Amino acid sequence: MSNKCVFLDRDGVLNVDRVDYVYHLGHFIIPEGVVEALKALKEAGYLLIVITNQSGIAKGIYERKDVQLIHDALQEASGGALDDLYFCPYHELHDSASLTRKPGSLLIEKAAAKYDVDMSQSYMVGDHERDILAGTRAGLRTIRIAEEGTVTQATFLVKDLLAASNIILL
Repeated sequence: MSNKCVFLDRDGVLNVDRVDYVYHLGHFIIPEGVVEALKALKEAGYLLIVITNQSGIAKGIYERKDVQLIHDALQEASGGALDDLYFCPYHELHDSASLTRKPGSLLIEKAAAKYDVDMSQSYMVGDHERDILAGTRAGLRTIRIAEEGTVTQATFLVKDLLAASNIILL
C-alpha cells in the first residue's frame, strides 16, 4: 500500500524566512502553530518530507552541515515528526543548474519513489510559486502560504502551516 505524504518547503513554512538566509540557530524561529500542525499531520498518518532549495551553499554563505543543524533543531522541536530532508545546494548563477532545484520536481520524485508515495493523496506546501510549480509538476495538490489575495496557481492559499494542515485533514 502506498503512503500519503506532505512535502514541505522549509524557510517561510517551517521557520521564519530571512533575506540573508537561515543557517544558524540564532536566526532560527519556528512560527506559532507549526509544531502543532506537524504533529497533527503525523498522527493522521502522513509522511512529512522537507524539500528545500539551499542556494546559500552554492554562494559560499554556509555549508551542508548548517542545513542539517537547522533540520535537527526542527526535529527536536517537533518530537521527530519529520521523516526526511531533501535539499538542493545548487544555484545556476553560482555553480550549476539542477533539476533538483525547485521549480524542478526531481527531489519530490526521488522522495516519492523512496517512500512509495501515492501522489494523488499527497500535498506540497510552500511559500513561493516555485514550490507550487514543483508540486504541480510532480502531480501533487498544492497549498501556498502567503498573504490573502496573492496570485498563485496553488490549489489552496492559506496564511500558515496550521491552516494548511486543517485543509489537509478535512
